[in-house]
Amino acid sequence: MVECDDGRILVTGALGQIGTDLVQSLREIYGSEMVIASDIREKPGHPCIINGQYTNLDVLDKDRISKIIRDFNIKIIYHLAAILSARGEENPDLCELINVEGTRNIFDAAREFDLRVFAPSSIAVFGPDAPKKAPQLTPLNPTTKYGMTKVDCEILGMIYFEKYGVDIRGIRYPGLISWKSPVSGGTTDYAVDIFHAALSDESKYECFLSAETRLPMMYMDDAIRATISLMDAPINSLSSARCGYNISGLSFTPKELVFEINKKLPDFICEYNPDIRQKYANSWPDSIDDEFSRNDWGWKPEFDLETIVNEMITNLKKS
Repeated sequence: MVECDDGRILVTGALGQIGTDLVQSLREIYGSEMVIASDIREKPGHPCIINGQYTNLDVLDKDRISKIIRDFNIKIIYHLAAILSARGEENPDLCELINVEGTRNIFDAAREFDLRVFAPSSIAVFGPDAPKKAPQLTPLNPTTKYGMTKVDCEILGMIYFEKYGVDIRGIRYPGLISWKSPVSGGTTDYAVDIFHAALSDESKYECFLSAETRLPMMYMDDAIRATISLMDAPINSLSSARCGYNISGLSFTPKELVFEINKKLPDFICEYNPDIRQKYANSWPDSIDDEFSRNDWGWKPEFDLETIVNEMITNLKKS
């Protein structure tokens, strides 16, 4: 486990899907007082707020970023604040502003205060010219604004590392599945929404992707473990992939997910009505080659589709 050098950890975008799980895991490791959750606005009753220290933060406010770093003695930042794929296409200017300029502000602060930063990337960096099993090293020509911003941030991270020595690390997240927090505008979010619909009184879901759309996915527990493992890895073990490591969990289609859900909930019905998000999904690979992550820092997933479905249904019934 990496040490914080007597400083604290700041998580931006902490009230989102990844942040909710990440903050809980970090607090379990380091203690609640060592992990500062932040977001642009409060959500009353959110576990990140009621179970530890929380502060409001707009990542476009450089002075506020610096003040928080000083006041809380921050040594590590997990920078999750971002506009996701579907919302990013609706408002590309805001997507560019938050995802790139907000990230640049965090990198500038990391340079000034000598911090380590986790800045996530996404499978959205790949375009239709990438192989269907996307390798680590391949041309990145995304067709979405969200994907373009993530490519920009990977490049920016490498510039800050190579030119200024800032320790920046990142993962290209696949679609993430979690029962703990609501989804927030991603193309792969059907794989979370569908469980809520399956457990509703109607037990019916209208999927915005086609039945045969195969995409890389991952259970949130695996994603959080990968994130913390990468940040724990010795700096000299990391390669040129450091700002955007491919990680693989599993790949499945909506049809395959429905089949697995029906084993537990046989009355559940899914209908398919693809919308604009189908276009985004069609531009992405259907699986990921994560050889660099496995070799550099020992990555290996633990959850398969059957286990994910069991976990989601069991925990959502309890919540």
